[in-house]
Amino acid sequence: MSSKAIREYDAKLLLAYWLERAPPAHPSLAPTSSQPAFKYPAPKVAQVQWDPATNSITPDSLLPSWVATTKLVAKPDQLIKRRGKAGLLALNKDWEQAKEWIAQRAGKPQQVESVTGTLSTFILEPFLPHPSNTEYYVCITSAREGDSILFTHEGGVDIGDVDAKALRLAIPALSTTSGSTTAFPTRQQVQNALLTHVPAAKKDALTDFLMRLYSVYVDLHFAYLEINPLVVLDSGEIHYLDMAAKLDQTAESICGPKWAVARDLSVYEAKATEKKGSVGADRGPPMVWPAPFGRDLTKEEAYIQKLDASTGASLKLTVLNPQGRIWTMVAGGGASVVYSDAIAAHGFAHELANYGEYSGAPTEGQTFEYAKTIIDLLTRGTPNPDGKILIIGGGIANFTNVASTFKGIIRALTMYKNQLIAHSVRIFVRRGGPNWQEGLKAMRLLGESLGVPIRVFGPDTHITEIVPLALGIKVGKNRSNVPQSIPATAPGSPKATAVTPPSPSAAPTPGEVGTIHADGERTQPNDVVVRFEGGEAKAGGRPSYRPFDAETRSFVYGLQPRAIQGMLDFDYSCKRARPSVAAMIYPFGGHHIQKFYWGTRETLLPVYTSVEEAVKKHADVDVVVNFASSRSVYSSTLECLRYEQIRSIALIAEGVPERHAREILWMAKEKGVLIVGPATVGGIKPGCFRIGNSGGMMDNIIASKLYRPGSIGYVSKSGGMSNELNNILSLVTNGTYEGIAIGGDRYPGSTFIDHLLRYEADPDCKMLVLLGEVGGIEEYRVIDAVKTGIIKKPIVAWAIGTCAKMFATEVQFGHAGSMANSELETADSKNRAMREAGFIVPETFEELPDVLRDTYERLVGEGVIKPKKEVDPPVIPMDYKWAQELGLIRKPAAFISTISDERGQELLYAGMRISDVFKEDIGLGGVVSLLWFKRRLPPWATKFIEMVLMLTADHGPAVSGAMNTIVASRAGKDLISSLASGLLTIGSRFGGALDEAASMFSGARDTGLTPREFVDESRKANKLISGIGHKIKSVNNPDLRVELVKEYVRKNFPSHSLLDYALAVEKVTTAKKDTLILNVDGCIAVCFVDLLRDSGAFTPEEADEYIKIGTLNGLFVLGRSIGFIGHHLDQKRLRAPLYRHPADDIFINMADMAQPRVLGKMA
Repeated sequence: MSSKAIREYDAKLLLAYWLERAPPAHPSLAPTSSQPAFKYPAPKVAQVQWDPATNSITPDSLLPSWVATTKLVAKPDQLIKRRGKAGLLALNKDWEQAKEWIAQRAGKPQQVESVTGTLSTFILEPFLPHPSNTEYYVCITSAREGDSILFTHEGGVDIGDVDAKALRLAIPALSTTSGSTTAFPTRQQVQNALLTHVPAAKKDALTDFLMRLYSVYVDLHFAYLEINPLVVLDSGEIHYLDMAAKLDQTAESICGPKWAVARDLSVYEAKATEKKGSVGADRGPPMVWPAPFGRDLTKEEAYIQKLDASTGASLKLTVLNPQGRIWTMVAGGGASVVYSDAIAAHGFAHELANYGEYSGAPTEGQTFEYAKTIIDLLTRGTPNPDGKILIIGGGIANFTNVASTFKGIIRALTMYKNQLIAHSVRIFVRRGGPNWQEGLKAMRLLGESLGVPIRVFGPDTHITEIVPLALGIKVGKNRSNVPQSIPATAPGSPKATAVTPPSPSAAPTPGEVGTIHADGERTQPNDVVVRFEGGEAKAGGRPSYRPFDAETRSFVYGLQPRAIQGMLDFDYSCKRARPSVAAMIYPFGGHHIQKFYWGTRETLLPVYTSVEEAVKKHADVDVVVNFASSRSVYSSTLECLRYEQIRSIALIAEGVPERHAREILWMAKEKGVLIVGPATVGGIKPGCFRIGNSGGMMDNIIASKLYRPGSIGYVSKSGGMSNELNNILSLVTNGTYEGIAIGGDRYPGSTFIDHLLRYEADPDCKMLVLLGEVGGIEEYRVIDAVKTGIIKKPIVAWAIGTCAKMFATEVQFGHAGSMANSELETADSKNRAMREAGFIVPETFEELPDVLRDTYERLVGEGVIKPKKEVDPPVIPMDYKWAQELGLIRKPAAFISTISDERGQELLYAGMRISDVFKEDIGLGGVVSLLWFKRRLPPWATKFIEMVLMLTADHGPAVSGAMNTIVASRAGKDLISSLASGLLTIGSRFGGALDEAASMFSGARDTGLTPREFVDESRKANKLISGIGHKIKSVNNPDLRVELVKEYVRKNFPSHSLLDYALAVEKVTTAKKDTLILNVDGCIAVCFVDLLRDSGAFTPEEADEYIKIGTLNGLFVLGRSIGFIGHHLDQKRLRAPLYRHPADDIFINMADMAQPRVLGKMA
């Protein structure tokens, strides 16, 4: 969403801070020394909020000091219009009176005209007595052509019809752009245009204020700013009393810090401090975007809003009527509006419970959370005797895996099975797009097991045809004769004759690799790469009405391998001679080559770091498909516009700041460059050229017959609805000639009229389709063209969003531009005006296929359209990864892992969610038990593991592992190298005795040897007993580590038979020498065997296997790594120099050699 209203309090803070700091919008606005000093309005504004938790308002201690000493104005600050007329204004009150006035209203419902809401936020300002002749009105608005300043010398509550009264100053869009030649109004022109009725004494002050105000408007990306009244006193002081403002929310990445610093109250008064414990990204709190009055965000709406902000996908939810019977869960911005329209058109707007949409390929987990929230709302309260309806609808997706998103919905439906049955919920599903067959199959199977009626429909059913079905309404026309789409292509390789590359670039098949030819040459593996030679002639040569044809070549800006492969697959299906993508541009990756498939073979595409380099190498390219993000699309597009050979640019990014989008479109217009977007999926010219992901996956391309041209050209705002139009046109006509989705933002680079005029001029396009929507006035430009005879071809049209009039409060639909700001911009007004102008307009969107069929058949009957013989759809190879995802193929995995899984919404350790690991506080020992043994061990066992890690963490710097670590660290090696150096010393002589000790002691006891027999057998075999003996410790000087282990095991282990056996062995060995004690390695080893064998968590076979595969040594390695890292960090901290061992500590013996050395002679 782009343009969003902000509170009056925030708007005034923005002006208070930036009016004297914002850079001039144009160099001519910079103040000069000859101008008198401007008197900036005092930044005095305070906010009082009601806390529902405590039922209290903001305490006096948090308000600025001037509130207690000043006569005040108090009023609600919740986007309410005409507060004075509604009695929501307290004037000339001291703080105690104002506080009482606020307290009487805070938290109470208040009706303003037809809307009722709860008053919760109030604004306080100093009361300003002033005569009425000092009141003025000023408003700055933005439109496609530029900004406008409206001014009247009569402001205040009785201003009347502003449009009729106000003087206007138009400021062209490019006039504030650096380097632009577009003229910016001079100071004198501002006065002449706006201030003709203002007393001469006030003109200079007002001119200064208006210029500074406009600079703030531009710099902070305002979309609307109204001040009424603006008071100018005889002293020259300026005060703004009432203010309404909107900011471009998509500019937050640019202006977020500027908005935040103005909201930092410590800037204005030292008393103000930030809330403790909250650290923001910027100085000051981030901007707040309040809901419209009467539309306070519910807990569920706030949760979905938060979810939406944390993902690249789009998740929207507005609860309209919690008691409503009809709930929707729709994929796609345009589709969501169409379903609401259909429900309202059938007279069920009062039963519509919610508006919302999910799109942009949300993950299974995100879809689950979204669906769970809606289903939870649906199943609350007392069941309705008529039951409830859940419509899970959507258009034909471009790239979202339908089956994957349905998994999340199925999980949510399953979770609420009993509630759904209790509320007699009936579910209707309609969806298309990638993997829709599997998704709908899963839904159908769910219906059989859930006990809830679920009816499922695919893309062969019109998008909203399930609505009357769900509502129990019989439609007048019989649509049973709608033809079926061509089935999706089965996986497989294309026939050899499907596409024949030009002979100079013909390449051998993979099966021919290694073949020896008559001339003795062998076919090399690289020879299977298809190369496209020549054809590097300059771009152009096409008529202006046809920017795309079968020879069009493009650059793709950004690394988008999936989209590029889709474009190449489309090219291959259209039997193009060469790929439509010539190269990629990626500023961050350096020069390289990427491989893509051309049919079953491969081709190479270069990647450049700049547009300049790309255009030098590819003179035949005149289109750029720009996938740059919303933050960089502006600069990257300006770079593209510098080169004359680029004639068309598609901007895919959503969330492009409106001011940037507007500057791009006008700069492109000056250069004659066609812009498609932003916020678009692109467009498609069947049989010729595809922009990015337009048309969806290849199965939809084939089903909608987009591999060959039809006769109908359409233009739409919605990408998802474009797919729907492709599908409809393939079913009821001979298909699409060209289709463009201009994007849903307020200022698309090209509009409906731009493309419809192209179609009108193109002799191969016989019929036009316009799919408009609520908001904006672009449809009226088309109406004028039809009325004046500029457009003569039959045009079928519909504006979606007719449901908007049914809602009591303002609802922002899926697209940024889909909101009516006047009666003229409503969908009903547009449909009425188009019908009156001679457009072919259906009564409802559901009748659109019938109207299209009737119009097409009429044109065929008149001979205008001559249908061609249908060609067989090409067989397109399916990508291996996609085929695997669809379950069409299988292959053995190269690796098997059974201990962890990071693929889902949450990391799993042996099946345990990472959140549960912390929730249940299983500790490090518990994590080791999950990852090493794939099971939860009892607390005494996990505590023992942690004890072992602590005991083995270090044994001083003199042992071999620590010494190696220290030497490596002092040699300048990094932590990993130093640690590896120490770990490599672990073996049977150092640290690695645990496994051997466990094996020897358990083996001896298992074979029935007594402790003395075990010692005697070892002595006879000349074998030392691992785990017995210590260089320093003895019976009389015991190792306290061993004592700690013994104490813990005896106290906590259910059984410790092997420890008892080892201690009996110790009695035998210490009788010979008192240092032959059970050392820490041996003690840990035998105790761990007791854990494995007696915990009840392992079978005897599993316990023996864990001993054999090195588990005990793993404990030593894990523990001792702590110490090795410590030694490395210690040496680095001490800045210890390179270590050289003293020569006097090394005995060097150069023994005489039995044979003299023979020196080799140089030739």
